[in-house]
Amino acid sequence: MYSVTVRRSFIAQHFLTVPDPGPEGELHSHRFGVELRFEGPTLNEYGYLVDIDDVKAALSPAVDRYRDATLNDLPEFEGKNPSVERFARILCETVVEETALDGPERVRVTMWEDEEAAAAYETAV
Repeated sequence: MYSVTVRRSFIAQHFLTVPDPGPEGELHSHRFGVELRFEGPTLNEYGYLVDIDDVKAALSPAVDRYRDATLNDLPEFEGKNPSVERFARILCETVVEETALDGPERVRVTMWEDEEAAAAYETAV
């Protein structure tokens, strides 16, 4: 099985909307790190599982959308708790929609909050 991973980091803000969120219920910033890992059994005619430049091109506008934003103010989080788990799924779906994926069978997005905690979302492609 082959794998390719692309990483980016950015700062964004949010506040949690669950009952009794403690200090996380106040607006605060995190340095988010996003890792996209593609996996598949075969390479294409050029020896790629996925073109890293294509992944970067799809990831850049997504990261730019969230950089310095307050997640709670964005439509994709409207009425929802902006958890790191939900954020991982949203970024995964966004990048998969924008990337030509012929070789990979799976993609996993891991979202890090300040290098202390992470959540992941994985799906077949």
